[in-house]
Amino acid sequence: MKNVYLDNNATTRIDPMVLEAMMPYLRDYYGNPSSIHDFGGPCRAGLECAREQVASLLGAAYTSEIIFTSCATEATSTAIYSAIALAPERREIITTAVEHQATLAVCEHLERQGYMIHRIGVSEEGALDTAHYYDALSENVALVTMMWANNETGVLFPVSEMATAAHERGILFHCDAVQAVGKIPISLRATDIDMLSCSAHKIHGPKGCGCLYLRRNTRFRPLVRGGHQERGRRAGTENIAGIVGMGAACELADVHMPMMASVQEMRDRLETGLLTTISHTLLMGANQPRTPNTVNIAFEYIEGEAILLLLNHCGIAASSGSACTSGSLEPSHVMRAMNIPYTAAHGSIRFSLSRFTREREIEWAIEQMPDIVARLRTLSPYWRQDKVQIAQGGLFAPTYG
Repeated sequence: MKNVYLDNNATTRIDPMVLEAMMPYLRDYYGNPSSIHDFGGPCRAGLECAREQVASLLGAAYTSEIIFTSCATEATSTAIYSAIALAPERREIITTAVEHQATLAVCEHLERQGYMIHRIGVSEEGALDTAHYYDALSENVALVTMMWANNETGVLFPVSEMATAAHERGILFHCDAVQAVGKIPISLRATDIDMLSCSAHKIHGPKGCGCLYLRRNTRFRPLVRGGHQERGRRAGTENIAGIVGMGAACELADVHMPMMASVQEMRDRLETGLLTTISHTLLMGANQPRTPNTVNIAFEYIEGEAILLLLNHCGIAASSGSACTSGSLEPSHVMRAMNIPYTAAHGSIRFSLSRFTREREIEWAIEQMPDIVARLRTLSPYWRQDKVQIAQGGLFAPTYG
């Protein structure tokens, strides 16, 4: 079997219905949405229709709370810089140790500018250290910026509860919801979340389009200045085809939300199949609430990159972590924050499914993985040394899976 795509947390295939919705805006409706003549009208209508579709999926109270951006990274930077600009007397930011680089890189930059960054740790299962979080809250904090779902493990954080606690101390709360949107139901109007980032290409929409949710009456300072687009909150002529595609993707994600139960069943089948056929394995976040599509398993004594290469030869696409940090020889910062044993952290593989994943693809992955792991372990000096020590009674064999 070829073309088994199990890397949907990196990006997703574009839904054919999304592409169909976009095509008229690539071919026929080429006017500027800010123009008052008839060429701009259809583009302006498409823009506002998409805004309604995105607001509906996010459970926003008002369509005006949606600001279209080029991606979630831009939305996240906008949220962080806006919050600190409007509270210059507050020189602290709270985030987590397992955030996406879109957040961590900005925080590291601000740390060099004199800000104190509180990086909330996680347990060995990836659960947030809530006691540390509450201790960090103070009147010196300008912003909490925290992901809803971890991109590597799928572990969900209690962001609604965290946002309420932040509000009680007058702190703005931003949420990176890139890996949560379209996978779990979201109703922002029922939370205290002030700002939220999401991206079209994670929900079967086009690349190059994202949005920032900005709760009405939240003080805001734009990052990109220029024209009056997006009510003066994000300058630049809008990517109408991409925005229309994002709107269509959000509407389809809403319609197909019940299918995530079937996706979770396939995820569980993959977990069970790998853990019961391969020894010395560790399932990340095993006892934590997770997104229904994500499974991350560490295979001890071998390199994740080698696993991925052999998987690719079998026609299977997966990941060793975030696609934005692939190529590094070090274990991911998420694995390090979870204190995963060094012998396992290097061999972690993330399989991420979507509504386009089929059961036969899951079975193919389960069939191929034991041989791949066995082959690589025969080449690993660490595996051979461990087996010798076990035989001599000097080391107990791990029994994760």
